[in-house]
Order: sequence, then structure tokens, then C-alpha cells
Amino acid sequence: MPGNVRRYGEESAKIIGRIVLDASFSPVRRVSYAVESARVEQRTDLDKLVMNIETNGVISPEEAIRQSARILVDQLSVFAALEGTEATAEAPSRAPQIDPILLRPVDDLELTVRSANCLKAENIYYIGDLIQRTENELLKTPNLGRKSLNEIKEVLASRGLTLGMKLENWPPAGLDK
Repeated sequence: MPGNVRRYGEESAKIIGRIVLDASFSPVRRVSYAVESARVEQRTDLDKLVMNIETNGVISPEEAIRQSARILVDQLSVFAALEGTEATAEAPSRAPQIDPILLRPVDDLELTVRSANCLKAENIYYIGDLIQRTENELLKTPNLGRKSLNEIKEVLASRGLTLGMKLENWPPAGLDK
């Protein structure tokens, strides 16, 4: 309630949970929302949030939502960082996340045809498969010489990867060869 609207001595101004302001500087004039049932294909157990936002023109309603969401995330991030909660205790038991670049096919490295064919002949289809091999293992591959090995090392280095890296839980479940 803006301070210029309240009346001094009015009992309604003393209600618990009400914050009395001297002035209203918010660019948001009015916000209303409704939660409605939504249907997507055969699913009818979904909800839809409908928001109506009126601003004074200083910022757009979309920007007001973005700023509000940013503030909410910042405020709630404190709870995500708490120690000693059950959620924190369960987190280490989850399977470690695998860098998405490791799940990409070797073809994405844009190697020469000779190098790519040699890797496929050795059943190396993903970048994660490749980085676990050592230089000596790759040099034993038929038709893959020092020049091809140097090319592979340069391409991997440009992506922050090297040969001989150790990966736990590789290959991940559901990865097709």
C-alpha cells in the first residue's frame, strides 16, 4: 500500500504481513495470474500459467518477468547450497555427468578421410572412445601413421582434450555403436 494512500491511525494499516511504503517506484502497475488446465496431445494432467502484467512503460512486461525470475533464482539458490540436507547426501550416488562433447561422433572432429576410416576400423565411433586410447594404441592401428596421429592430437587439443584420458562409466547406458 503506497504511503500517500494510507490514513494515519487506520487499523487496517497495522495488519500483520502488510508492508507500508512511503512511495511506489515500481514500474509494474498490476499483475494477475491464473492456473488453468492444459492438454498436450493425450495428456490432460498438465497446468498452464497465464499471467497479465501491466507496466508503466519503463520496462516491458517480458523484461519484468525476466528480472523477477532472475531474482527468484538468486534468492532460492541459497537453499540449493545448504549442507547437511538429504538432497546433498543423495547427490554423490548419482552417476557422474559426461561432457556432451564426448558423446559426439568422431566425424564431428572433421578429420581427414584416412584418419576417420582408421578410427572406424578400430570401432572408435565417439570422441569419448578416442580420448581413452593412448598414442601407442593408435599407432598400432593399420594405416594410421605419425602424421594422422598428430592431426588427431591437434584437433583434440583445440577442444581441450588429449589422448590417454581416463573416463569413468564409459560408455554411458544407451549409447549406440
